[in-house]
Amino acid sequence: MTGTSFFRIAMLTLAMATVLLSPRAGRAWQHDQPMSGMSGASGTSKSSSGGPCDDLSSMGGMSVMGESMGAMTNHMCITPMRPKLPGDEEKAKAVVAQIKASIEKYKNYKKALADGYVIANPMVDQPQAHFTNAVNVRLGDTQFDPTKPSSLLYFKTPTQRYRLEGVMFTDRPSATEDELNERIPLSIARWHEHTNFCAAPAEKVKDYHGDHPKFGMFGSIHTQAACQAEGGTFMPLVFSWMIHVFPYEDNMKDIFSMDDDKSHAY
Repeated sequence: MTGTSFFRIAMLTLAMATVLLSPRAGRAWQHDQPMSGMSGASGTSKSSSGGPCDDLSSMGGMSVMGESMGAMTNHMCITPMRPKLPGDEEKAKAVVAQIKASIEKYKNYKKALADGYVIANPMVDQPQAHFTNAVNVRLGDTQFDPTKPSSLLYFKTPTQRYRLEGVMFTDRPSATEDELNERIPLSIARWHEHTNFCAAPAEKVKDYHGDHPKFGMFGSIHTQAACQAEGGTFMPLVFSWMIHVFPYEDNMKDIFSMDDDKSHAY
């Protein structure tokens, strides 16, 4: 395993709670800030592979993305929607069917642990938990297997801490739009990257939280200059290309929803 691969797997496994570091704070921040694209003028933002990032304001705001995802507007790159081609929906449905059949056993989360999935930040009380499999993350860098998701997604309910609701697939940061489209058609679903992350210096970690966080995925800081001015560490890209799939939903829109605030478990 290369050092880069190890770093990304470690980030996915141990730091997903950083992305969801303070959901309530993130939602409060979203209410106070306008929806905008990533840093740079609308339509000019680029993904890690050089492709375009969609202007998030075109997505209808929180009604489409959910409040937590919407709060990360300045920290996300989302693939533009492509025109639907013949066979796209059928291909997507076939992928969903494979996913649903393969994860049925993981409704018992202990079977996921036995198969090598690791709970990201199990001590953090979070509504959605990621169980990440390092082997599948490495596999996802070179090939797409719908039966081997990078992460399993569990939602906390009043009666269950881990209720299976879906999966997450990843691809290497340098993957092109055409490669992502080959995995799951971009006319049906959107892949995303987490970008413009400013890690707080030790003495300012409290600024991850509150109604107006400065650092992290919900932070107001989203440029290298602003991050350095605060003594932070700027990362243009964290994690990989990723997509969530909720196979227990009954329509394509909700199956490939970007709203993680509501439960997709049934």
